[in-house]
Amino acid sequence: MADALFALLNERMKKCLAALKEELSTVRTGRASGSLLDHILVDVYGSPTPLNQVASINVPESRMLTVQPWDKKTLKSIEKAIRESDLGLNPLSDGTLLRIPLPELTEERRKSLVKLIQKYGEQAKVALRNVRRDALEQIKKLEKNKEISKDDLHVWEKKVQEQTDLYVKEVDDTLVHKEADILQI
Repeated sequence: MADALFALLNERMKKCLAALKEELSTVRTGRASGSLLDHILVDVYGSPTPLNQVASINVPESRMLTVQPWDKKTLKSIEKAIRESDLGLNPLSDGTLLRIPLPELTEERRKSLVKLIQKYGEQAKVALRNVRRDALEQIKKLEKNKEISKDDLHVWEKKVQEQTDLYVKEVDDTLVHKEADILQI
């Protein structure tokens, strides 16, 4: 029973880490990346739709993105959505394609992005601690119901803490890597 609980704990912690990595992929670094625009919603025929579902996003150069709408009628709404996003981008339209030059990140903007990723990292750590708390509660219930012994309880508590520490370190490593990407000039 405790083994299944531990497997569930591991799975939930992996999801926390995957959510963090997904969140970080939307944070701009010095290089162009198509995932930068993933969170942008475009008003298409009256409903908000993710940009990557209405256009293809390409990276022709290290500081340039291109957005090719599948329906040319959506070009203006795509351009508007990108302009109004919190990314500070200014798309250039030629009537069929949007070119999005990525300006050099200022020192101030880099520092604010680092603060943002640290906030995301702290949210991930809180999520990991919540998963740990849930797992510890379940293990204590097993001990209370006499399904495991007191000794087993302590062994499983230690395993849960070790697993949590492992994932917290993974979060920290991911943040260090992303911070280095942001601060790289």
